[in-house]
Amino acid sequence: MELIDVLDEKGSKTGKTKTRADIHRDGDWHRTVHVWFINSKKELLLQRRSKNMEVFPNKWHISVGGHINSREDEISAALRETKEEIGIDLLPEELNLIGIIKEEGVLNNGTYFDNEFCNVYFVNKDLNIENLKNNPEEITELQWISSKEFEKWSIEKNPELVPQNEYPLVVKSVKNLTL
Repeated sequence: MELIDVLDEKGSKTGKTKTRADIHRDGDWHRTVHVWFINSKKELLLQRRSKNMEVFPNKWHISVGGHINSREDEISAALRETKEEIGIDLLPEELNLIGIIKEEGVLNNGTYFDNEFCNVYFVNKDLNIENLKNNPEEITELQWISSKEFEKWSIEKNPELVPQNEYPLVVKSVKNLTL
């Protein structure tokens, strides 16, 4: 059974652990990772979430994302989630931390609480989507999107895109990248 550390509102561990379901039922603060792949054309890799996902089914989302298990560090979680979701083995030095975002949300008519401290990473890598092995239980489709189009989607709050507080940070970071 996968256990996740419960945090306080400042992001410190409380010493308690819970299952993913309990964390989201109770509204506990916890840690997550988001990994954004960006290629040499300054395009971002997006995934379309499966229709079976508990929250935001069929919506476009970050390249890779997931929870940090108890006793797991952020880098290990990012590497694990990348392998699980799109079949890519990364080296720790390929991950570039661009920030930690505090995200708070109440979803699914008040039955799902998503209170997280998300470690946001960039990976600069040219990938052929056809060669990726996405997990069909979580992802139904992958696409590259230009950073300008992504910025437009995020500003206009495109209903096809999962809403996230990190988008301004991602857009700013892409603009500052020299590839």
